[in-house]
Amino acid sequence: MEQSLPYDNRIDSESSDQVVNPWEVSAKDGGKIDYDKLIDKFGCKRLDESLIDRVERLTGRQPHKFLRRGVFFAHRDFNEILDAYESGERFYLYTGRGPSSEALHLGHLIPFMFTKYLQEAFKVPLVIQLTDDEKFMWKNLTVEESERLARENARDIIACGFDVTKTFIFSDFDHVGGAFYKNMVKVSKCVTLNKAKGIFGFSGEDHIGKLSFPAVQAAPSFPSSFPHLFPGMDKLRCLIPCAIDQDPYFRMTRDVAPRLGYSKPALIESSFFPALQGENGKMSASDPNSAIYVTDTAKDIKNKINKAKSGGHQFSEDQHNLGADLEKDIPFKYLSVFLENDSELELVRKQYGEKKGNMQTGDVKKRVTEILTEIVERHRRARAAVTDEMVEAFMAVRPLPSMFE
Repeated sequence: MEQSLPYDNRIDSESSDQVVNPWEVSAKDGGKIDYDKLIDKFGCKRLDESLIDRVERLTGRQPHKFLRRGVFFAHRDFNEILDAYESGERFYLYTGRGPSSEALHLGHLIPFMFTKYLQEAFKVPLVIQLTDDEKFMWKNLTVEESERLARENARDIIACGFDVTKTFIFSDFDHVGGAFYKNMVKVSKCVTLNKAKGIFGFSGEDHIGKLSFPAVQAAPSFPSSFPHLFPGMDKLRCLIPCAIDQDPYFRMTRDVAPRLGYSKPALIESSFFPALQGENGKMSASDPNSAIYVTDTAKDIKNKINKAKSGGHQFSEDQHNLGADLEKDIPFKYLSVFLENDSELELVRKQYGEKKGNMQTGDVKKRVTEILTEIVERHRRARAAVTDEMVEAFMAVRPLPSMFE
């Protein structure tokens, strides 16, 4: 059952052993993020096998590897989205990107790769919000630089292969107004200062722009914010794929929605893609050594993976006799996210992680380097093919006549 008072149980209090909010993810003394604790504190639910099996049955295709392997591991009302879909109702997808860096890393790509799968599997439209206003308020960026980064990030998003006939990408600086702004102020009027402090940890030292922003991220959850897409479809449900650090925004949104006569948005939430140095948080755009970027060369990727934290043993005899600690091994974790073949992954798990196996640390690092290099080079080619005209087409305010086909 969803907690009815989400405002007083912040995970990021001073006494907590981990900080998880939209702006910071860290664990005490460099430890791991406790996702069970997050589920308990945030009040969401763990995705179980029955829901994953149901996705396969309803879509007629194998669930995405991010579902099969628990990368997306928690949800809010995903079962209700599936209920609606099974009864013949439609829904739409909403996700976003805060453009704080010119180059994306692989952790940034994960939600878009998964959202593309959802769009194709369920044949539904998608809105993608570029929160250039947020990054201006939280980062040391000018308005102009935030706008430029939004356009650059749009190219990377388009390169993921989204269907222009089903996808609308917008930047807040360009789009906020009209029906969208009306929903923003409706949300704002429902959230007291005390509630905003409780959810987001705002203090008297924060400027009022930060206080106003959560309503901007809430507005795309409601179809009436997009009259050019969903005229007369105010009851259309929304599903939001996102990392779990974005959950506070949508706890607030779900609390407000019934008071505005809207359906609560549903969420399907991912864990964090760990940094190369270890699983004590997530990849950071501000630390180039923590991440694999889509602009990295094959040599860069090889060097970064070779330096990544390993759970294997230094000497081959010890590795053979003891096996690797897969909970600490970052190359194996990357392999478990991006390797397509389930059988190959299980073979690596046994041959590398168990005693008497034949795989060494170097073997795993070599294999994951091959896979990541292929992903990055494929993305780079796709991005190079994205023209200014394509960006304008995705960001044009327009109807999508075949968005549910």
